[in-house]
Amino acid sequence: LVIAVALTVSCNSAQNASSKIKMTPADYANTITAEELKTHLYTFADDKMEGRMTGENGNNKAAEYLRNFYMDEGISSPIEDKNYYQSIPADYFKDATNGNPSQNVVAFIKGSEKPEEIIVLSAHYDHVGTREGEIYNGADDDGSGTVSLLEIAKAFQKSVKEGNGPKRSIIILHVTGEEIGLYGSKYYTENPLFPLANTVANLNVDMIGRIGSEKEGNDNYIYLIGSDKLSQELHDLSEEVNSKYVNLELDYTYNDDNDPNRFYYRSDHYNFAKNNIPVIFYFNGTHEDYHKPTDTPDKIEYELMAKRAKLIFLTAWEIANRESRITADKL
Repeated sequence: LVIAVALTVSCNSAQNASSKIKMTPADYANTITAEELKTHLYTFADDKMEGRMTGENGNNKAAEYLRNFYMDEGISSPIEDKNYYQSIPADYFKDATNGNPSQNVVAFIKGSEKPEEIIVLSAHYDHVGTREGEIYNGADDDGSGTVSLLEIAKAFQKSVKEGNGPKRSIIILHVTGEEIGLYGSKYYTENPLFPLANTVANLNVDMIGRIGSEKEGNDNYIYLIGSDKLSQELHDLSEEVNSKYVNLELDYTYNDDNDPNRFYYRSDHYNFAKNNIPVIFYFNGTHEDYHKPTDTPDKIEYELMAKRAKLIFLTAWEIANRESRITADKL
């Protein structure tokens, strides 16, 4: 009998071990493909989304697209079952939405060892709507960041299914109201789903699908903003991950405190940085179609966008799985 029990325990252990598939972080990153990003973006930045203006019908359609993706992929909500919307009342927007409410769309991947520690990956899914009868599709701004988060979330979910999920938890935060004043991220940081004290870092993705005007001919770069403002640890980790896996040119031009564009203050990471949460803002720079109806999916550099998305995934992976928590060591 003792031998039989021992054999049973041994067999169960072997089955559990075999259920954990051997995959590297790079293997999961490589599930992010240009083809899938393109498929998402041609839908997400289609005319049917009506420019995704906060509070308008097209914005709500875009939110439904995101929610349905997470439901289909079996990725949970941190709010309640099948409810991925963090509702924001109309009066919060101070008359900027024609009296309409809106919502952030939030998905959640629970950490296996330190689930109370949270990495927030953010991108704004709103754009500027229609003007004088023309639809502003916002393929790069910020359709590119939005659909990249979908593929990043899918890669993390695959790791969970295969027994290799992140040790810390991942929040995928699609914020509304960015174009009218960073409202969605402001609302989240004022009404966090998890304590801000438990938020390790924010990686914010806003325009990663194009080659900026100042980088014409360069198909292997990304601008990073804010990585060393609050945390040298985060900056060093980011550099190490890039060197190990991706080898993009990391350009810090817009990270300069004296940058006249002040991009550090102009996207959703800033509402996290104001709360002393280490951040990185991933950005391709502006181009001739920025905030024009010509920012369309056919102009996106999908292979480059996939490479950038892989860098973001791998950076989040390292933050989530390293032994010690990233800290704001420059305060």
